[in-house]
Amino acid sequence: MRASEHPGRAATARETHPARRAGRRLGYADLSTAQSQALLESHDIGRVSWNAGHGPQIFPVSYALAADLIVFRTSPFGVLSELVHPAHVAFEVDDLDRARHTGWSVIARGRAQAVASPALLTHLWTVDGAEPWAGGVRNVFIGITVERLTGRVFGSPELPLPTHDAI
Repeated sequence: MRASEHPGRAATARETHPARRAGRRLGYADLSTAQSQALLESHDIGRVSWNAGHGPQIFPVSYALAADLIVFRTSPFGVLSELVHPAHVAFEVDDLDRARHTGWSVIARGRAQAVASPALLTHLWTVDGAEPWAGGVRNVFIGITVERLTGRVFGSPELPLPTHDAI
């Protein structure tokens, strides 16, 4: 029975206008690892997700790339501080153009944990982009070792991608 046949239930846009919804289906293409890496390098805000002790979590973070790691800073007392101990994570960066219905998404899967190397910590205090947007004490560096990097571009095959020597 359709929504319009149920008394007291309004039809959704999908039910009333299936052609409009079908017309919005977007094609996509997989990106190479080099293209995905270039896009990851071109941004400084992403989302880290993991299965925390109390359920799945996803948080936006400002990040930098250093020593083959995706690095961000956090508080020693917040939810993200769970990642000082090794954990499998997904890290996503994307860019969407709502008006043109185009965009891309890159997902890095890997292992997060606290950065412990004194030499790397000294370097990280000076890296542009590792500055968190959130206020307060954010002196714990979490590094993600990327094990798999994938990406997709969708909506337009002519989406401009950043140039990179490896592309």
